[in-house]
Amino acid sequence: MSHTQHISSVFDRELEAVQAQIMKMGGLVEAATLDCARALEDRDEDLARRIVAGDRAVDALEAQVTHETARLIALRGPIAGDLRTALTVLKIAGSLERMGDYAKNVAKRSTVLAQSPAIGDTSGTVRRMARLVEQMLKDALDAYIRRDVALAADVRNRDKDVDQIYNSLFRILLTHMLEDPRSITTCMHLHFIAKNMERMGDHATGIAEQVVYLVTGELPGDPRPKGDSTAFVTSATD
Repeated sequence: MSHTQHISSVFDRELEAVQAQIMKMGGLVEAATLDCARALEDRDEDLARRIVAGDRAVDALEAQVTHETARLIALRGPIAGDLRTALTVLKIAGSLERMGDYAKNVAKRSTVLAQSPAIGDTSGTVRRMARLVEQMLKDALDAYIRRDVALAADVRNRDKDVDQIYNSLFRILLTHMLEDPRSITTCMHLHFIAKNMERMGDHATGIAEQVVYLVTGELPGDPRPKGDSTAFVTSATD
């Protein structure tokens, strides 16, 4: 084995260890995505608190991935495809960490809403969004492992479905607020929850786009498919 081949082999082994951490992060975030919607629908404050506490594990993994990948780049000096893989790992870890934060935000607000009257089936609508987002994330990570550009493109196209549910829910909440001003506080919390979920869909889509970059060397050139946007824009973070 030549020196160059040896360096490449060491890089591959070390990168595999980092990618295992990425998949562990992904599993935690997938679970948190579904659990935060379940905590809202079931008014399960204990589950919500576990989600908030569990986000620390996602943050710790993201810090570890960032440290290990930076060390890999510094020590191994990867070029071309290897460097692109290392940069993609950093981007994916960042997206997963943000998704974990959004799930934590949903859980925090669900503890407040557990004490408020339900607004129709809005929590069920959030659950449907969560299922879509969780499947998008799962498929985006599968596309990354398999280097599957077609699956990544499919995930990217599904983001508009999440947007459409968000927009529909926004209109329902707006109607409730106009008809019953007493519901405004509850509806605002639900809107923030829906917006967090919509942003999670954006990050899952971003992971899919990183797969396209990894395989082709270029990000998708066409605009990201989006559902109709609402005029009411607010921050989705606490």
